[in-house]
Order: sequence, then C-alpha cells, then structure tokens
Amino acid sequence: MSKFSRKLQKLHDTAPRQETAVLVSLVRQHQPDQEVEEHLDELAFLAETLGAKTVYQFKQKMEKPDIRTFVGKGKLEEIQTYVEHFGVDMVIFDDDLSPSQMRNLENELKVKIYDRSLLILDIFLKRAQSAQAKTQVELARFQYLLPRLTRMWTHLERQRGGTGTRGGSGEKEIETDKRDIRTKISLLKDKLEEIEKQGLTQRKSRKGIVRVALVGYTNVGKSTLMNLITKTDILAENKLFATVDATVRKVVLENIPFLLSDTVGFIRKLPTHLIESFKSTLDEIREADLLVHVVDLSHHAFEDHIEVVTHTLQEIKAGDKPVLLVFNKVDLVQQTPSEEEMLQISEHEFQESRYLDFKALSEAFEKKNGITPIFMSASQGKNVEGFREGLIQEVKKQHRKLYPHYLEDQVVDWG
Repeated sequence: MSKFSRKLQKLHDTAPRQETAVLVSLVRQHQPDQEVEEHLDELAFLAETLGAKTVYQFKQKMEKPDIRTFVGKGKLEEIQTYVEHFGVDMVIFDDDLSPSQMRNLENELKVKIYDRSLLILDIFLKRAQSAQAKTQVELARFQYLLPRLTRMWTHLERQRGGTGTRGGSGEKEIETDKRDIRTKISLLKDKLEEIEKQGLTQRKSRKGIVRVALVGYTNVGKSTLMNLITKTDILAENKLFATVDATVRKVVLENIPFLLSDTVGFIRKLPTHLIESFKSTLDEIREADLLVHVVDLSHHAFEDHIEVVTHTLQEIKAGDKPVLLVFNKVDLVQQTPSEEEMLQISEHEFQESRYLDFKALSEAFEKKNGITPIFMSASQGKNVEGFREGLIQEVKKQHRKLYPHYLEDQVVDWG
C-alpha cells in the first residue's frame, strides 16, 4: 500500500460514521395505509435532519400501546434481533413514550431510544442560533427528560460529533442527575424571563406599524418567501425546521411599511413543552396583525398540514387573525390538463402523475373559509407579483385600522 493510500485509509478510519436508526410505528384499526406511510416518511425525514440514516421500519397493528414496552413482546424481539444483527445505533418511535416505557426499552434493546418529541427537541437544539431559542429549547428538553433518565446513557450531554447524545465517562447517578437538571431548569427559567423582558420592550417599540407573520407546516418554503420579499439571506434548505429562530425584517411596499417575521414551522404532535417554552417566539404570531399561511401544494398531505397549522394557531390563541393563504411550490405540481391536452397523454401517464385543478381548489377554499388562495413558487419566482399584490392589499387593510385617515397617494418618509 502506497503512502498516499495509507493516508486515505487513515482518514477513512477516523471519519465520523453516520448513525443508523430503525423506525417504529403503531398502526391503529382503520388507519389508512397512505397515512401510515406519510407519518413514517416524515419521521424518517426528521431522523435525516438530525443526521441519522433510516435503515428499516417496523409496524405493528395495535389499538393501544403496550403499557410496558409500547410494542408487543413478539415485535420487540423482532426489533431486538434486527438491532443486534445490524448494529443499529438508535430506535425511534413515532409516538411519545412514557418514562417507564423509555427505561424498559433501553434496558431491553441496549441502544438509544428516541420518541417523536425527543427527536424534535434534539433537532431544535441543533438548529437554534439565538440565545433566546437555545434557552427555550434547552428548558423544554430538560423538562421532558427529567422523568425519563436512565443509567444506561444520558441525554444531558450536548451533541458531540455524532448524531445523538451518548453517555460517556463519569456518568452520574440518576438522583444526582435529577438534582442537576432541576437546578438547570431553574436557572434557564430565570434567564428566559430576562430575555422575554427584553423581547417585550422590543415588541412595544414596534407599535404603530403593521406586523405580518409567516406561518405554516415545516419545510413549506417560508424562509425562501421571506428572502424573496425582504431581499435578505435567511437560511432556507430542504430540511425540517431549517428555521428555529424568529426573524423579523422591515419591508416597504407601495409606500406602506410593515414588519415581516419568519417563524418556526409547525408539525403534527409538536411537543407540548416546546410550545409552552417558545412563548416569546410564538408571541410574534400572537401579536401579528396578519398571518401569511404558506402551504406546500406539492405535498400529497397538504390538506392535513393545513389542519395541523390551523389547530396549532387555535391552541396558541391566534386562530382568529386575518389570513392570506399561499399555495407554494406550484412548479412541482401539474395542473389538470384540458380535454385537448388529455388526448396527448396516455392513460398510464395520467394515472402515474399527480394533477390538481387549481381553479376548483381555489373555489373550494373560498367557499369553505372565505379565503382566495394565491398560487406561486417562491424558489422559481412564479407569480411573485400576484403574491405581492395580495400581500399589500391585506397590509393596507391593517394599516387603515392604525391610521384611518391615511391617503394612499401621500408620500411619507419612513426612514
């Protein structure tokens, strides 16, 4: 072996190995297969966002989870055999586990166990940039982990090199860990209270200007849309929760100033601790005058995503605000062909493709919610002007509420 080959081999041997994961889903009676696959695909995407490669999926049909190990004895043995044979690093469950279930599963499987909430919390911890977001996520994570500590490995250490957090040398006894966590929770609450006071002062200074918040399911293109409107460079990538920190920018359209904020994306089964601890960030939504609800029209479950977002907005007491509905990523969707176009398409091609009737979809939403959606592609720049026109009309409505005597043709220097 040459010197160069030995050097390459050494680099290969020392390179961090991507961790592997298996997913576990409980299938309820009458639950459609498509829904099960959709949930598992989303869970795999979450695992990928954290940095883990999904190598297998386990499904078990049960109405209620086993009180001890979530899955039945036979399925647990299947999972254990697979994990041991292929050296899998972690097992991820699509539902939340009770503290006792997590402890029992770790004792049985001898690998890291993640439930859906803990997976999302660790992604948020990895993505958080600002002091406020980091403090909020750490608080939520510690609150969630406090009753779930085990002796086998600890979630307390911050991620180092690998995907998750594995116990190392000097692992503390459980009771000592719990005392440490309680102390950290108290300190984090005090720190967050100070940050929230500063945030409240900042938000008070924004009175007298229309506030618009981008909301939507995670990975629908909110940050791309934000960059398009504000001409800034906010991180926008094809990963879940690419944006955790709320970003606020001043925008002036047609001589009307307003504040536009890009907020964290929602997801089904968003951890309760996370919602509660993200109070300051969610205040950007609660205190907004207008919500721009961005939807990924190319996702086959986009209607379910709309329901999740609508339900979450109601949960955080923001369900009664004016909404501008934006169907994004239309470049990835084919419109229903005309009769003439149908003659050029084979039956097989038609069945394999996913077509949407934009006109019928628009009429349905207008009839149901009184909202006429805007169809666009932020990444491809399609119908950007249509979006701008819809946005400025809604902003003007809110601006008139603040300034009833405002004249549209007046010229104002907004600085």
